[in-house]
Amino acid sequence: MISSKLTLAAAVAGAMALGACTAPQGNILAQPGDPNQKTKNAALIGAGAGALVGALSKGDGNRADAALVGAVIGGAIGAGVGYSLDKQEAELRQQLNSNVSINNTGDRLIVTLPNNLLFATDSTAVSATLQGDLRALAQNVQTYANSTLQIIGHTDSDGDAAYNQQLSEGRARAVGNILVSEGVPRNRLQTFGRGEAQPVASNLTPDGKAQNRRVEIVILPNAN
Repeated sequence: MISSKLTLAAAVAGAMALGACTAPQGNILAQPGDPNQKTKNAALIGAGAGALVGALSKGDGNRADAALVGAVIGGAIGAGVGYSLDKQEAELRQQLNSNVSINNTGDRLIVTLPNNLLFATDSTAVSATLQGDLRALAQNVQTYANSTLQIIGHTDSDGDAAYNQQLSEGRARAVGNILVSEGVPRNRLQTFGRGEAQPVASNLTPDGKAQNRRVEIVILPNAN
């Protein structure tokens, strides 16, 4: 019984590491300058989650073995996901222009497109400036086809909140429509508008507002 409780506690601790690893400061396995940093993070995420699922899915007598098996399998899957994301990130950095930012958290890629290049003021029509990047992105995600794409529109806090919400939804749909027109299956896409609710910088300065006006494309590897 004591052994089972200790294994369960270890599994829970492993799952808690998942949250730490996805944060910028959470690269607890990687050394500075480690080129395999994200892959190691993803392996740890998978191991922690696998251990927790394995431990909770068995009775007290089998929890230790199940947690160990779950950790091994989850770690292997996580490492594979991390390696694939590293490759995809490297290719996207070559294919997209420098105004597009890419954040690899170890379990997903977040591609951020600045609204001032995507749309004219109060418009949901995608400008020609970044259509080439969206075409390149569409080709990339078709190569790495085992993922779901969440397209999320954001605005700054200027103007009416209800209008900003509507505008962010329309802009997310517009980006999604471009990707579909370039061959990405619509059933891989989810579009959301967050309006002014999720700023990444202060809305009290012009620079902060510019950062908050954005569309994020979150690439989430599928479990199978």
